[in-house]
Amino acid sequence: MPSLKTLGCVLGLGLSAGLLGTATLAQADAREPLVLGSCGLWPHGRCQGADLRHRDLSGMDLAGIDLRGAKLARANLTAANLAGALLDGADLSGARLNKVNAPGASFRNARMVGADLEFARVMRSDFSGADLTAANLEASKAAFSWFVGASLRDANLQEAKFTTTNLQNSDLRGALLRYTIFPDSTFEGCQGCPTDW
Repeated sequence: MPSLKTLGCVLGLGLSAGLLGTATLAQADAREPLVLGSCGLWPHGRCQGADLRHRDLSGMDLAGIDLRGAKLARANLTAANLAGALLDGADLSGARLNKVNAPGASFRNARMVGADLEFARVMRSDFSGADLTAANLEASKAAFSWFVGASLRDANLQEAKFTTTNLQNSDLRGALLRYTIFPDSTFEGCQGCPTDW
């Protein structure tokens, strides 16, 4: 049977190793702010036209950032905070935006072909003129958002919530609308929008 002193040493070493492991995990989660040239990737940063293709920006706080015209194709923005961000004319083709928090963000004329916005929170956001062809918006929340003239052709809109959403002149032909709701939404000139709301 081991002595009490031996047991104390073993427990002390185990506790130290556990604390060291926790500290290492905390350091891994606390990323340094990313600076690319004159572009600082932090809240209200100015990154117009920045080349961020294939970058891992997941979980970052980018509230109010200016990414107009930025190249974000296949970037990982999973669970990022884009509240009030400007992404007008940005290329987000194939980008991962699942679980993104982007209320009040502007995606006007953005290219978002094949982008993944599953479970995205995009309330009061503006997607006017955006190309969301074949994008995944499953279970997203888009209350009070604008999709005027947007293309949502062949998009997955299953279980999405378009409450009081403006879909005027948009194109939803071929979109999956299973369990999608559109209470109080505007469909004037929309192609492929439901007719029974």
